[in-house]
Amino acid sequence: MAELSGKIALVTGGGSGLGRAIALAFAREGARVLVAGRRADRLEETVRSGPEGALRAASADVTRDEDRQRLIRICAEEMGGLDILVNCAGILQGGTSETTDLDAWDRSMDINLRSIFALSRLALPALIARKGCIINLSSVAGLRPYPGILAYCVSKAAVDQLTRCMAVELGPKGVRVNAINPGVVVTDLHTTGGMSAPDYAAFLERSKTTHPLGRPGQPEEVASLALFLASDRAGWITGTTSSIDGGRALASAR
Repeated sequence: MAELSGKIALVTGGGSGLGRAIALAFAREGARVLVAGRRADRLEETVRSGPEGALRAASADVTRDEDRQRLIRICAEEMGGLDILVNCAGILQGGTSETTDLDAWDRSMDINLRSIFALSRLALPALIARKGCIINLSSVAGLRPYPGILAYCVSKAAVDQLTRCMAVELGPKGVRVNAINPGVVVTDLHTTGGMSAPDYAAFLERSKTTHPLGRPGQPEEVASLALFLASDRAGWITGTTSSIDGGRALASAR
């Protein structure tokens, strides 16, 4: 039997990168998956790439309360409930403590942190009813500081603490909450954040030296960890911040 047979999942940021890989991995293991994101064309690409009838797209901006409510309503009323919430939508903006203005700070916190709490809070009745789980996509930057991405580091550190706090509170209700902390993974996160294609190519090349395993990661590798954390095999795991980073945290800021 497929590992997530009969489960219903909501994956934000499902149009590309880690969200797309996770949604497809879940669908291939039997879950029905609602993929949410701002780019309708990319969401439809995700749907077409998965098993027929397993994925459904919903255009949504997770910073908008009406969109968050609509996603939970689709799961509860049209799909039959919710077992797994994957909070994957996020942004990476450059900036130091001197150059990050308050608008950039607020944008990072809104997308990377506030939206996770707000959507998770709305999902709790459905998750409690089915003793489901939440998986938050954090970062190695939540565990270690890196220069030049101040707001990103702080937002991801806050996601890790949110994960632990919610795990303590929701454990007695049968809901598990975990975070995944990837190192550099080959996605469009950096380029959508403003990095040029040549600079990103150089960044990936440099990642061969900053990750002890000698390479950046692939989205499918992170999706495999998400699949494990969503499955019954992880039924006694909650409140973790699980590194999948090629050893990047060990090398820290070098």
